[in-house]
Amino acid sequence: MSNLSDNFNKNKPMKRFATVLLLNLSVLSIFTNTAQGESPTTAPEELTEIISGIESAANEQNLDQLIEYYGADFINTDGLTTDTMADAVAQMWKNYPQLEYSTEIKSWSKEGNKLIAETITTIRGVQDTQGRKVRLSSTIKSRQHFQEQKLVRQEILAEQSQLTSGSNPPQVKIVSPEVVQVGAKYNFDLIVNEPLNDQVLLGGVQEEKTASKLYLNPSALELEPLPAGGIYKVATAPLLPDSNWLSAILVRGDGITMITHRVNIESEQVK
Repeated sequence: MSNLSDNFNKNKPMKRFATVLLLNLSVLSIFTNTAQGESPTTAPEELTEIISGIESAANEQNLDQLIEYYGADFINTDGLTTDTMADAVAQMWKNYPQLEYSTEIKSWSKEGNKLIAETITTIRGVQDTQGRKVRLSSTIKSRQHFQEQKLVRQEILAEQSQLTSGSNPPQVKIVSPEVVQVGAKYNFDLIVNEPLNDQVLLGGVQEEKTASKLYLNPSALELEPLPAGGIYKVATAPLLPDSNWLSAILVRGDGITMITHRVNIESEQVK
């Protein structure tokens, strides 16, 4: 185990591996479709067909077909456009030859000539990265606005993704809010659920504003020995509404676990 610890601190390819994991996590929110409104059982056929079509195109990794569902002026809360979304998706599919997407409509509403869907999307997949098998699990909620049968706007409401590698990756409990008020302090804790015994645990954590450029060029995570059984971070929300990604990686001799968690920062409600 000591050799693994030394190599991880000194070997740049291992840091690049962590960066590749972060890239894989950052792209996932593109495929989500969550406005309090009508029951999903009453959703109009037009809406269900569009969402089903996006899901099918994603499962088939048919980029041309997927793009057909996006409006020319599409934008999401991270600043992605149709073109940058397409680039990020192509890179994701290159990394993952097979992914499984499943979308469930939770509610829907209509505003003028727009249909708004709130859904939960789950994504599962496995890939080989630098000789390691990486397992992906992601759950994302978002609110999507459709106009003239095109997706024109996407608001990501919640997002949490996990990548694991190795024979026994650390099993963790995640303690962090999905939404905080501006200027508030909050915790981002990853607690390892099993005893470490004599194993060395390495880890790293970073907080950064969500941005379209990070979908293709994620920041690297610096790794260091962790004296406690996990990662414990106290963050302070910015003073203006925004969205942050908190990313963390835990490494030991028999496995690696990486988490990306979105925290949305909202204005304080006026009473």
